[in-house]
Amino acid sequence: MSTSKLTQDPHVRIFDTTLRDGEQAPGFSMSPAEKLDMARTLEALNVDIIEAGFAAASPGDLEAVQLIATEIRTPTICALARAVEADIDAAIRALETARHSRAHLFIATSPIHREFKLRMSKAEILKAIDASIRHARDHVDEIEFSAEDALRTEPEFLVEAMSCAAQAGATILNAPDTVGICTPDEIHAAFTNLIANVERPQGVIFSTHCHDDLGLAVANSLAAVHAGARQVECAINGIGERAGNCSLEELVMGLAVREDIFRTNTRVETEHLWPASQKLMRLTGTQIAPNKAIIGKNAFAHEAGIHQHGMLADRRTYEIMSAETVGAPGSSLILGKHSGKHALGQRLAQLGYQPSPGDLNDAFKAFKTLADRHGEVTDADIVAMMEGYSPSGSAWHVVRTELRTTTGRKPTQFARVELEHPDRGRVSDVATGDGQMAAAFTAVQRITGLQADVLGLETRLLNSGAGREFTADIEVEIAGERSTGRARGPDVITAAIDALLFTLNRNEARQCAGKTAEPA
Repeated sequence: MSTSKLTQDPHVRIFDTTLRDGEQAPGFSMSPAEKLDMARTLEALNVDIIEAGFAAASPGDLEAVQLIATEIRTPTICALARAVEADIDAAIRALETARHSRAHLFIATSPIHREFKLRMSKAEILKAIDASIRHARDHVDEIEFSAEDALRTEPEFLVEAMSCAAQAGATILNAPDTVGICTPDEIHAAFTNLIANVERPQGVIFSTHCHDDLGLAVANSLAAVHAGARQVECAINGIGERAGNCSLEELVMGLAVREDIFRTNTRVETEHLWPASQKLMRLTGTQIAPNKAIIGKNAFAHEAGIHQHGMLADRRTYEIMSAETVGAPGSSLILGKHSGKHALGQRLAQLGYQPSPGDLNDAFKAFKTLADRHGEVTDADIVAMMEGYSPSGSAWHVVRTELRTTTGRKPTQFARVELEHPDRGRVSDVATGDGQMAAAFTAVQRITGLQADVLGLETRLLNSGAGREFTADIEVEIAGERSTGRARGPDVITAAIDALLFTLNRNEARQCAGKTAEPA
């Protein structure tokens, strides 16, 4: 069994369990093809180990591990197995084509698990650890041993179990906080004790796997690293059983930003963190909280006037890392009732306006009225305020939308959209598409004569001072360049169309400005 990968450098290994512990949580199930798609994203992220699944759990899990082991070549591919021969044999079969393979064997060690789940004595647990590792070690490149519920195990017995695993051939010893009960001080003490007392060959490293039941998974994982752990088991967006796992993106950036404290780092390509988070949300259909650290929608957004003023002077006043570092679109100043005149003036300049001091004062008063009514003021709102246009900030105004789906074996999605323009009057179009929204977007582009590929759309229902309304955030690609827009409306379709109209209008304005600036 090779241990070369374990002894080459002092980096913290990132053991990604998005596709195992994460995927087995309610609402996050993925097909083998979707798992492979996510595994490619994890490979681009440059994680060290991908735990691809629990091969003995189902034929689908076995297939997923086999697919990933065959297709993904850079990271170590890992399969989970209980400390029983049938599970281990399934993991070995699944990992046959892996370039570098790891079997992850586990058995519970805590008193409550020994008595009520396993009905095994300490001696029987040690015998199972030894036998299972010896059964697997000649068939895979690495063995990882996990003592399930390690942090509720008697410290002396945990040391004995880990020593047994290391002597049998395990080169990674994982002490998980399976139920998320520990505090950082307790985790630090536990790993300090294990590192000092476990008898092991040179090159064996310790690993941590923390659950977030008390919201401490990242803090506990960092505490384990500080004590000397050199592998962290974590998941994109922190998904996992119950309250989830240690969030990969938070752990990685915690080590990167505070390398002065932890004196170690990871090999993760951090600019792929935000795209990886987005990919997982698309595959599973789940969203994260706007205030989620590192990759949440508000992670690099600022609304308070004092904060915005500081950001305009020097972003380091209120940001400890840049959005670009994690691959996010960029910092944003969210305009709302807490925003000041400096932020509005900058946004007006970005939108092509250069108001005089007096006009800026008038615009600021109108802006505050909008903010009190709607809460958040979009770019489209500002253009509409300055130009007297429709809520889209475009000369086009949405008059009517009608959506329809035919029945039958192959239903067709239709959308009829009617827009009004001050010069062209009312224009309507009927289009089809892969969905009603896609059909509506096709109709809008045919009416306006402006083309864009819609890359993403997010809608939200808000209860603001103006009553119930919807906001839509859209990302489009126009002539190879990406643009974003946001608008509001009385329903989802109108808000989405207004957001699209805004991006089309802004792009057209930029093109016109470019042509005007060209020398004769």
